[in-house]
Amino acid sequence: MVEQIHWPKGFGPTEAPIHVVNRIETGTAPEIVWRRLVHAAGWPAIYANASDVAIEGDGADLFAGARFTWKTFGVALKSEVKEFEPETCIAWLAKGIGVTAYHAWLIVPAASGCSILTEETQYGPVSRVGRLLFPTRMERWHQKWLEALAA
Repeated sequence: MVEQIHWPKGFGPTEAPIHVVNRIETGTAPEIVWRRLVHAAGWPAIYANASDVAIEGDGADLFAGARFTWKTFGVALKSEVKEFEPETCIAWLAKGIGVTAYHAWLIVPAASGCSILTEETQYGPVSRVGRLLFPTRMERWHQKWLEALAA
């Protein structure tokens, strides 16, 4: 599944200093998972690590090229959707003080439900310090997000 992500130059898993992968199998239909994932205004209700989500133009859902701001891991981010294939893939580039990240999601249909994969790569001093002090924090939180999308 990983080869379906179109990593920007320098953000590939073998290039970036921080790389996190999470996946889950679920009986939930891909279109339901997709709706939950692109409904960024609703993230705080299913993912306690997201807050202050605001999409330019005051919409509630992400779309190709959408720009949005939000907070996660205590960091305010400006993000832009770079990949958008309905019910299959979404990825965004996020920038904040001390961190630049590329976060991709893949939804792969299965016989009953789907598989959800999320991968993120990061650069920056805030990222490195966070990884050093809390080495598995991002994996744990991303897994919670996956579980909420799959529920």
